[in-house]
Amino acid sequence: MTGASEGSGFLAVDSGGSGLRAVIGTIERGPLARRASGEPVRTGERGIDPEHFMAQLVPLVGALTTQAAAEAGAVPLTTVAVGAAGMASLGDGLRAELPGALAREWGVRRVALAADAVTAYVGALGRRPGAVIAGGTGLIAVGTDLTGWRRADGWGHLLGDCGGGAWIGRAGLEAALRAHDGRQDGSARLLACAEEQFGPVAELPGALYPRPDRPAVLASFAPRVAACADEDPVAAGILRTAARHMADSAAAVCPSGGEPRVAVTGGLFELGDRLLGPLDEELARRLPRARRVPAEGDPLHGSVRIAAELSTGSLTLPRDERMLSVTIRSGD
Repeated sequence: MTGASEGSGFLAVDSGGSGLRAVIGTIERGPLARRASGEPVRTGERGIDPEHFMAQLVPLVGALTTQAAAEAGAVPLTTVAVGAAGMASLGDGLRAELPGALAREWGVRRVALAADAVTAYVGALGRRPGAVIAGGTGLIAVGTDLTGWRRADGWGHLLGDCGGGAWIGRAGLEAALRAHDGRQDGSARLLACAEEQFGPVAELPGALYPRPDRPAVLASFAPRVAACADEDPVAAGILRTAARHMADSAAAVCPSGGEPRVAVTGGLFELGDRLLGPLDEELARRLPRARRVPAEGDPLHGSVRIAAELSTGSLTLPRDERMLSVTIRSGD
């Protein structure tokens, strides 16, 4: 593969539960324009819907190219990198159809399709070996020794995502319901918070179970758990258990040799030291040779890095059919 021609442009996309975020740029000038859409891409029988993805992306790119042209002139797209939630398990349709759709729409020749855990990793650590814990509503850990990818958890709120926002919120509501019932290990403080946020807790199952956004609703209670942790031992115990789950996932994916770096990324860690303190203690216990470092950037930053390196032919990250796949069309 040869490097990108002068003036060729790249598109970097982050697709998640809140919609698409995208950046357009060139190797010479870097990112030129950034936009977001507020509608998540649908999933169906074939997983992530490639037609709906393109329907969301086309007007977004139209606005981006107009914005970029005002600063740098026309930006012909030759490279696209997409990081998408669910790519590893629900990305078959995207992998089969998206490279062709991008070629027909904009003449794109190089396409990288990555799990959002991979773009979170690349955004946080770049091309260094280590592990990244990505926490939001859910939770996943991904690690690499730069020869292959390993992932742990990320199985959704019903089967896993242990330690994530929905997990913390659900654990807090369980403690509130135990207090409501008079069972052991309940928390009167969390019960008061739950009733302030949701109303009478006896009515919570009927209001929560039919909702399609159950994980997000559960996660919305996680900040209340954190706010109670300084004075409530039950809330503090929930955060410590969450930290233990995160450290378990990080230990499962972290390279065993050397002194690997570990980073955390995602909105969950805005809970601050009430969560990060126990996490550092658990990481020191489980991964004594690892060093936690600040994340350099977010998943969209990771998509930008992948797109730029693919444009120049310098992408050396491990390829994996589900975690990071690359398509190069004839002419490169």
